[in-house]
Amino acid sequence: MSHRLIVALMTTAALLPFGHLASAQEQRTTPGSLVQPPPPKAPPGPAPHWPDGRMKLGAAPGEKGIWVPNGRPILAEPETDPTIKDGQGRGAFSGPPFPGKPKESEVPFQPWARALYRYRETNLFEPHTRCKPSGGPRQFITPGGVEFVDMPDLPTIYVVDQAGPQTFHVIYMDGRPHPKNVTPSYYGHSVGHWEGDTLVVDTVGFNERFWMERQGAPHTDQLHLIERFTRTDSNNLKIEVTIDDPGAYTKPWTTGFWMRWLADDETMEYICQAGNRAAVMMVGAETGVDRTSPIVP
Repeated sequence: MSHRLIVALMTTAALLPFGHLASAQEQRTTPGSLVQPPPPKAPPGPAPHWPDGRMKLGAAPGEKGIWVPNGRPILAEPETDPTIKDGQGRGAFSGPPFPGKPKESEVPFQPWARALYRYRETNLFEPHTRCKPSGGPRQFITPGGVEFVDMPDLPTIYVVDQAGPQTFHVIYMDGRPHPKNVTPSYYGHSVGHWEGDTLVVDTVGFNERFWMERQGAPHTDQLHLIERFTRTDSNNLKIEVTIDDPGAYTKPWTTGFWMRWLADDETMEYICQAGNRAAVMMVGAETGVDRTSPIVP
């Protein structure tokens, strides 16, 4: 076979895929063709309300859905190299910008808390991965999402984890104060009230047996959280968090993140101990961390 023939055949073969793609593209975009491009995504509608006018944090009547993280919610903007293989996904999309979110260097850590935060960046022995409840913002920073059980005739709001440790957070809405002597727990004692379309939740009485956020920011039993939940439209939930913990920080600080609505989904039965797939975070890969001490929160 001559050199010219070989070149001609190679040129013809190289052009065929492009002709095929052009034909397929023409089929997708030609009016009346069997395959049409997907319709443009409809903009989100207004946030739903109950008949009494109060904001509805759950699904509209006749619908279903849950709240899931918009990106990878974090409380402080990372300043480490996103290519560092620290297991925490520093280079992952952290969601839409949140006004006033501090950088890691701006968080008012006490020295011991900053050292522990840095240690946790590469030592991911998080209690959540061992099926322990996680209070504070960490409850919302899970791929499974959450559901608000919120009905006008109930004096409480329940926040239920999906794909979590089979627990739920109770928010008392009947005007009661915090008890004088709170027994420390994973979710603490929460009381809430409405300020317009914003649910304001005040929580005290945490124990120290969980991480309050996935990056590993420490807390103590002195933690006092103020969380503000605002559904800006049907698809977006703004969560602003003020952290006041004189045991771990030099002053209160405020941050936040966004959740997005996942329509036509609902919470499912999930047995964490049987379905846990985060084995590396429970026992590690025995390659890059010190395992000479017992695993503790």
